[in-house]
Amino acid sequence: MIKVTIWNEYRHELMDPKVSSMYPKGIHGQLASFLQDEFEVITATLDQPEHGLTEAILANTDVLLWWGHIAHDEVADSVVDRVHQRVLEGMGLIVLHSGHFSKVFKKLMGTSCDLKWREDEQPCRIWNVNPGHPITQGIGDFIDLEMEEMYGEHFDIPAPDELVLVSWYPGGEIFRSGCVYKRGNGKIFYFQPGHETYPSYYDKNVQRIIKNAVSFCAPTGNRYPSYGHFEKKEIKA
Repeated sequence: MIKVTIWNEYRHELMDPKVSSMYPKGIHGQLASFLQDEFEVITATLDQPEHGLTEAILANTDVLLWWGHIAHDEVADSVVDRVHQRVLEGMGLIVLHSGHFSKVFKKLMGTSCDLKWREDEQPCRIWNVNPGHPITQGIGDFIDLEMEEMYGEHFDIPAPDELVLVSWYPGGEIFRSGCVYKRGNGKIFYFQPGHETYPSYYDKNVQRIIKNAVSFCAPTGNRYPSYGHFEKKEIKA
């Protein structure tokens, strides 16, 4: 069974009654509630020792989900480096919503990962632009969410290896909201929905995409290559 660790900074839920009302068990708790039916799931939060992402926990993680927003700068660089290395070695990484500004995603992308945004409780239509992709299995032409924070282009990320989803908003904005990358042996999926005061993670289609992404991003088992000085190997005739 795929082993999933859900990381959430878990600050909004403790500070804002509107967020705690929407996600009474935390965003990580809601994500775990629908993932644990198909995967082996644990959760971790910012204020735990080593942010709950010790070497042992990461070594036992196949896919890491990451949600952060107001405390990106509080994540220790040593933990960022640890997660980054595990992705290169083959661990899958799913970056959700405002996790686009996390240290680890920016380190993996090599860009600012900045974008336009607006909170106005307007609907969002997420178009399936890659219907043959494993992440969109079971998803139709599009998903309509009753409300979602507007994220708009330009999104300062490298061109995705695979573009899976594109969002449209009533203000006319569009956004590359489902992007796949490969870094080293690891696969990364960025997925935009998930504003802390909106019910996006209760939507069955959003849940299906995240479940599909966990399966897609799981390690392949390929060996991580060796680097550095390499002794000559004689070719025997």
